[in-house]
Amino acid sequence: MIKVLIADKNFLTRVGLELLVGELKGFELAPIVCGEKEDLENQLGLSKPNLLITDFASLGITIDELKTFIRKFPRTKFLVITEMLNKKDLSKVLECGVTGFLLKDCDKSEILEAINSSIKGEKFICGKIVSFLTASSEILINNSFIKSLGCDGIPVTEREIDIIRGIAEGLSNKLIADKLKLSTHTVNTHRKNIMSKLGVNNTAGIVMFAVKNRLLETNFDLF
Repeated sequence: MIKVLIADKNFLTRVGLELLVGELKGFELAPIVCGEKEDLENQLGLSKPNLLITDFASLGITIDELKTFIRKFPRTKFLVITEMLNKKDLSKVLECGVTGFLLKDCDKSEILEAINSSIKGEKFICGKIVSFLTASSEILINNSFIKSLGCDGIPVTEREIDIIRGIAEGLSNKLIADKLKLSTHTVNTHRKNIMSKLGVNNTAGIVMFAVKNRLLETNFDLF
């Protein structure tokens, strides 16, 4: 059985996640859910869950503390489901080693897919987060823009996220390869895989994959 521990300050969120996990075959909930920061480390040690689903921010846990938990409990996959953070904090959460990262307005099917992907060790990130992170710094980000972004989950790897960022900066394959210490051939292969996953057929589509009907307008060179 795959053991799941839930850590969230909000009672209704915890109950909702319990119901979702209860629908999954082969999964079981840890006997205690965590509603306080002080409980989490103790429960991770006692329950030894395969997967932790958490809104770390609601518990008052910093990103650095989250990173420490991930390092201390390497056998546990970490799926974060939280509110939208600023761009800097979003990047830091992704870089600290979480397996999945969703927003609280993601729907049931997306959460279930994220749970299954996380257990397999596959990176699963809300499309809204990826779109936000890969948008040019020259684009004005505001609430109406955020709401217009799609939230469909994207099963991408950490390396693919790095390459998407490079594309958003307008870097060529060679420059991305130099920056990531990869071969140009490897970067080109990643590009093809990314386009296949996202259902796009050009470089601009990679950057704007979650934005329908060209809602994201850019004034920078993508090539």
